[in-house]
Amino acid sequence: MKKWIRNGTVVTASDTYQADILIEGEKVVAIGSKLDGKDAEMIDATGYYVFPGGIDPHTHLDMPFGGTVTSDNFYTGTKAAAFGGTTSIIDFCLTNKGEPLHSSISTWHEKARGKAVIDYGFHLMVSDANDQVLEELGAVVRNEGITSLKVFMAYKNVLMADDETLFKTLVRAKELGALVQVHAENGDVLDYLIKQAIAKGQTDPVYHAYTRPPEAEGEATGRAIALTALADAQLYVVHVSCAEAVRRIAEAREKGWNVYGETCPQYLVLDITDLQKPGFEGAKYVWSPPLREKWNQDVLWNALKNGILQTVGSDHCSFNFSGQKELGLGDFTKIPNGGPIIEDRMRLLFSEGVAKDKISLNQFVDMTSTKVAKLFGMFPQKGTIAVGSDADIVLFDPTVKRTISVETHHMNVDYNPFEGMVVNGDIISVLSRGSFVIRDQQFVGQAGTGRFVKRSTFARP
Repeated sequence: MKKWIRNGTVVTASDTYQADILIEGEKVVAIGSKLDGKDAEMIDATGYYVFPGGIDPHTHLDMPFGGTVTSDNFYTGTKAAAFGGTTSIIDFCLTNKGEPLHSSISTWHEKARGKAVIDYGFHLMVSDANDQVLEELGAVVRNEGITSLKVFMAYKNVLMADDETLFKTLVRAKELGALVQVHAENGDVLDYLIKQAIAKGQTDPVYHAYTRPPEAEGEATGRAIALTALADAQLYVVHVSCAEAVRRIAEAREKGWNVYGETCPQYLVLDITDLQKPGFEGAKYVWSPPLREKWNQDVLWNALKNGILQTVGSDHCSFNFSGQKELGLGDFTKIPNGGPIIEDRMRLLFSEGVAKDKISLNQFVDMTSTKVAKLFGMFPQKGTIAVGSDADIVLFDPTVKRTISVETHHMNVDYNPFEGMVVNGDIISVLSRGSFVIRDQQFVGQAGTGRFVKRSTFARP
């Protein structure tokens, strides 16, 4: 059935204009002021912004960690994402040393199959760069459409890879046209600091931050960038949290290197004082990198505005406070790392960024959708509103206010880290490939309608 979105203000990464949009099947087929909407369902967007669907480049759904599993699976997580204006996610596929990469990929496909309500892709973790893995990466990138590779520089003896693995991955990525992502913290230093703290009886949640200092993030970011330059490859630094890391990325980009950076809403609006909340409340805010001193927020906002950082992901990795975060009572190292962010990513960025004049409306679209699509091989199928693109569209009312709360969110978790925060603007309706998933703030989607997106190789945006 055709759909005709009328009287809205279309916003892309480059333009803002009044226009109608005609959708046929899954695609946008016309944009203009005098469209033939005969036999089309009319959708009145008067007073609304019409955005391309958000793309969240950083999620962890149905992921094992620290003896437990994230509380959101591909159904609850993608449903919550849709309520927040996100129509595509890229989730992280973890691998196991000694096992074929395709085994892990099959596992992640099975996790998503029959559950996702919006489209999705995968990043692939690389923890070992032996000859077999490097050979198999060719098939992964060329045939599977998984064109981004994740290397952890932290979580020693669990996920962390050494510098040789990172460098070999960068060299291979250059050959294949894959984009390498790094979790940039110096895992060896963190391991030492964590052991020292535990030995001293410093076990409260706030010591999670004290043992993961910003200097360790800055050092690892700089080291990853240096190896990228040596390999003449391309690098994407995930969840940048502090000035030290921003400075390294800025220096690399000034030199013209293929280095890109992502931050997350939690680092833009929360700070280390949340980890200092009385009792065990600080455990709700334990994720990595940790929350930083508040002044880092201005650095991050300026980096987004000035193009030093290009994207905003959620790093959604939800664990219930009761029964999961509580695994770390008396020992912060046992608190599962992560927070529930996927639903509020776009609301927070609009309210704290656009509504407070820290970023422009077009920059908002760019960093929540368009730049993600370009960096990760989804553009122009996704990430914009254009003839021929997927009809992934969000109707957004900038005039309303919403109070964020666990009582009203749709994530499968028993707390919200932004509890009580009032945001300006809210998502009204969401279409994924031309079909409503959210209509007038009600879920009308179906499990299993989300499709896996095979992505193209890296092209400098």
